[in-house]
Amino acid sequence: MDARLHAWRQAKNLIAQGLAVLAALFGLFWLVWIVWTTLSKGIGAMTPALFTQMTPPPGAEGGGLLNAFYGSLVMSVLGVLLGAPIGILAGTYLAEYARGWLGESVRFINDILLSAPSIVLGLFVYTLVVAQMGHFSALAGAIALGFIVLPVVVRTTDEMLRLVPAQMREAALSLGIPQWKVVVQVLYRSALPGVITGILLALARITGETAPLLFTALNNQYWSSDLLGPMANVPVVIFQFAMSPFDGWHALAWAGAFVLTLFVLLVSILARVIVARSRILHD
Repeated sequence: MDARLHAWRQAKNLIAQGLAVLAALFGLFWLVWIVWTTLSKGIGAMTPALFTQMTPPPGAEGGGLLNAFYGSLVMSVLGVLLGAPIGILAGTYLAEYARGWLGESVRFINDILLSAPSIVLGLFVYTLVVAQMGHFSALAGAIALGFIVLPVVVRTTDEMLRLVPAQMREAALSLGIPQWKVVVQVLYRSALPGVITGILLALARITGETAPLLFTALNNQYWSSDLLGPMANVPVVIFQFAMSPFDGWHALAWAGAFVLTLFVLLVSILARVIVARSRILHD
């Protein structure tokens, strides 16, 4: 009887492992297919000109996405700079100070914001900023991206700080150290890899957001560093070029999609490396 039970458990274990491997291969297959499709269709535009020339006018040959890459970099960095500090402070408040119904209410609202469609946030920023200014701007695009970064960083910071053992807080407080110093000098140091990971994941998410930028930054065919005016960005350029009837624009759209996908993949890998190294150091 025991031998049969043992054999049945082994069989279930093998079946579960087999299904897990198949699921992993299934997901990996689509990832490889997406990367290969974007590369094969955009290989014609994967030249140095892609990173050194501006977006071409309709029907023109050649060109690149230099102004779009610059605009995406500027707005993504500004979005992180706007959303991450507020998110870290809010997450710290939730983990260390919020108690009872207030903390749970803030977490609930943050979860709603985390799952809100990005187009809704873009429309909100359009009403709040663009309509008041009277024109599209890179600043409005950065604010929209900051709203997307905010809930991700809040959730990550809250979770990472709550994972820090209570003994570390008690030991520091028993030495007479003020609580704000405990948070800054003890808790932040322990939770830093997780917080950085959250910021990187938020960066990876906003890099490919199109809908909020359609309502806020829109696009610009030329080079522009004016934060108060429309600015080119890769997601919107991909959208507009892919919808066009020009083959040259289609190739640039596929090339931009490949670069964007590769960037998100590298950022995600970097986030996982930071988490893995943090676990090794703690162990």
